[in-house]
Amino acid sequence: MSQVADGQRLFVGGSWVEPDGGRYAVVDPATEETVGWAPEASRDQVHAACAAAREAFGPWSRTSPEERAAVLGRAAEIIGGRFVPYAELAQAETGATTGTARAMQVGVGVARFRRYARVEPAEWAIPPQINEAGGGTSHALKAVGAGRAGVMGALAVRQPVGVVTCITSYNNPWANPAGKIAPALAMGNTVVVKPAPQDPLSVYRMAEALEAAGAPPGVVNVVTGRSTAVGEAAVDSPDVDMVSFTGSTAVGLRIGEVCGRSMKRQLMELGGKGAAVVFDDADVGSAVAGIGTTFSFYSGQICTAPTRVLAQRGVYDRLVEQLAAYAGRLKVGDPRESDTAVGPVISAAHRERVESYVELGRKEGAVVVTGGERPSFDRGFYVAPTLLADCTNDMRVAREEIFGPVVVVIPFDEEDEGIALANDSDYGLIDYVWSGDVARAFRAARQLRAGGVGVNTVGRNMEAPFGGFKKSGVGRDVGSYALHAYSEVQAIVWPG
Repeated sequence: MSQVADGQRLFVGGSWVEPDGGRYAVVDPATEETVGWAPEASRDQVHAACAAAREAFGPWSRTSPEERAAVLGRAAEIIGGRFVPYAELAQAETGATTGTARAMQVGVGVARFRRYARVEPAEWAIPPQINEAGGGTSHALKAVGAGRAGVMGALAVRQPVGVVTCITSYNNPWANPAGKIAPALAMGNTVVVKPAPQDPLSVYRMAEALEAAGAPPGVVNVVTGRSTAVGEAAVDSPDVDMVSFTGSTAVGLRIGEVCGRSMKRQLMELGGKGAAVVFDDADVGSAVAGIGTTFSFYSGQICTAPTRVLAQRGVYDRLVEQLAAYAGRLKVGDPRESDTAVGPVISAAHRERVESYVELGRKEGAVVVTGGERPSFDRGFYVAPTLLADCTNDMRVAREEIFGPVVVVIPFDEEDEGIALANDSDYGLIDYVWSGDVARAFRAARQLRAGGVGVNTVGRNMEAPFGGFKKSGVGRDVGSYALHAYSEVQAIVWPG
């Protein structure tokens, strides 16, 4: 059994294992009540999970893509069959609204398992190299056949990387792990999953589904803990070939240093400070609705949020006024109520962090147009949607990731200035452009130093590559790009 009366067990090598470090409480951010008890792994147990993944890698990597896809497909059906209780658990762990927990957490998690249950070709042909026989060819090349008239055939074969440590974020305990586990397994890798300590219980349900779907022992392992030693062990284990991490840039830098010592492959999706460039000719209603998702979607705890608004002078006042009105209409409160738009942030500590940034903004000279005060609830970690206007791009609130329902607005005059301000950032994950002139919008988008750009939308295409420039990360995933991320390319060449 995965659970006992007093809490969750670890999943190591196909067995549900008692944790060496005891258990800690997982707290509902909306009620401050205990959702369940998560296991605290020891360093030895994490390394045992990595060793189990190493042992399972050979047999699993030699299974057919169709067989691996079938496991993922069955897991999707199992999760889908338990959709409502899983969404309720995700909501309890994260404080997400009911719609978000169902559609964007469990719903996207299921969709990602189904996506990678569609078998992708593991190899493709490269155009043959035609060699012309000529007098200038060296004797050395002729000796290996490269100088003779003929054809050299080649295949580029996608091979699994090996054992992948997947360290996931707290804002989405279903979509984020599924986006790592499913493509990694599809490509023949084995995984050790280290979920965020705030909401790990959902990931154990995912492991149960994969076990029931027929994933062999050791192919999927889950270890958890509040101690940083747990994550460190999952990164530094000699059995690990690759680390896939979603989280803060500061932690990503530390992981990158460890990976660099032994040339471990990396996939890093790190912080963001998304610029939303709003030109004078923009549809202001569309821009407000898109930017307003920062207040409501995950209560701003999302790296892709358009948190840094750059508004051209002609539209600046209107945009600030309408954003303030939009934020004021959003109901903050119990995420289980159907009309709630803004739930709590993940913890008391994070609430204090977000509030400290709002206070910092005041001291830096920003104008708090709306929000800025803690909502008056008896319990729960709530932050009011907050709009900071008259900001400058050198303010810390404009440069650092706040990760809460806080939007800053900065004015600009000319197009080139707006683009320069957008690019004046350590981050470069996803930026946005609003303009009624499509040519102008795409011209601006091509100049933005970000891994993705939304033109008149905050929507995503779930096959489009996802990842960041600069300190927003390394590599790309989603769609076929995730299959590439969890594989190495091997060239096989032969004489025709």
